[in-house]
Amino acid sequence: MAPTAPPVLDFSPFYGSDNEAKVHLVEQIRQCCLYNGFFQVTGHRVPRELQLRVMNCAKRFFDLPLKEKTKIDKDRTSFNRGYELLESQILEPGTRPDKKEGLYIGEEIPEDHPYFVNQKLNSGPNQWPETVPDPEEFRRTSMEYYHAVCELAKDVLAMLALTLKVEPTFFDPMTDGAVATMRYLHYPAQPKDDDDKLTRGIGAHTDFGTITLLLQDEVDGLQVLDVPTGDWLDVKPVPGAYVVNLGNLFMRMANDKYKSNIHRVINKSGRERYSIPLFFSGNPDYVCQCLPNIRGEGEEPKYAPITVEDMVTASYKESYGRADKYKEGLEAKANHTEVETMATAAVGA
Repeated sequence: MAPTAPPVLDFSPFYGSDNEAKVHLVEQIRQCCLYNGFFQVTGHRVPRELQLRVMNCAKRFFDLPLKEKTKIDKDRTSFNRGYELLESQILEPGTRPDKKEGLYIGEEIPEDHPYFVNQKLNSGPNQWPETVPDPEEFRRTSMEYYHAVCELAKDVLAMLALTLKVEPTFFDPMTDGAVATMRYLHYPAQPKDDDDKLTRGIGAHTDFGTITLLLQDEVDGLQVLDVPTGDWLDVKPVPGAYVVNLGNLFMRMANDKYKSNIHRVINKSGRERYSIPLFFSGNPDYVCQCLPNIRGEGEEPKYAPITVEDMVTASYKESYGRADKYKEGLEAKANHTEVETMATAAVGA
């Protein structure tokens, strides 16, 4: 049987009273988690009208001149809020830096908040663009959408709890005071003759945190690896749907039974591509341990307990450090070539 892309599931039974439909949905999600940790959901409570408004915000921001976007460069902060330049990350070793630019947004954390004072994971005030058309609406829509998708993430975690045969409130201690980061992402169109082995919108990777909820525009490019066959499966955009996937932190808690799977973006559509993922990490101080009802008889936990903050912070350092080393290598190579050219010219003189 040929592998198929992650299924599109109707999430509405979670909110309804049809117990049989809910049990069926729980089993569908459980099977997805065991196989590759990816599925799409419709029938959620995030209004389509809000999704369209927020996608318009993303496009308005990325249409700004570079000098305006870099006024809120995220490197001006230590907590990942603001604009990220093209080619700032390498998520897949051995490839060129990722062909994407982004804007990082999260909960508004004032400077007197304990999370900011104690330099907790990705916690601080947002940096907002001042020259984007209708900046007040931009801020208002961004935060309205952010909060709506955070609520959906909590609903998905409640459903994941049901797949483990525990109460839907099981993850409440993790979601209370949770840190989540939303990114507006823009992928310039890649030339069709680009080397697929080196150029990526986002290189092949797994996500760092607990779960990710992704809103796609109409342009495809997202691919998920089917591990048993080695095939890359296209995740076709479905209007209004969210692509949901588990992150490394959840897989760790699940003793590797539930999968955080490899995915990538290659934008060969010839069009600009926009997407808006929400990376839901959890309360930074929450201690992640092996989940109940996940191990076989006599099976021990594979991993020691770890806080959300420690797990996610280490992953950030690795991916951004990889890009920095790549750029340093290019600079060193360029300098070496320049020295050789000057030496050759001096000999010729």
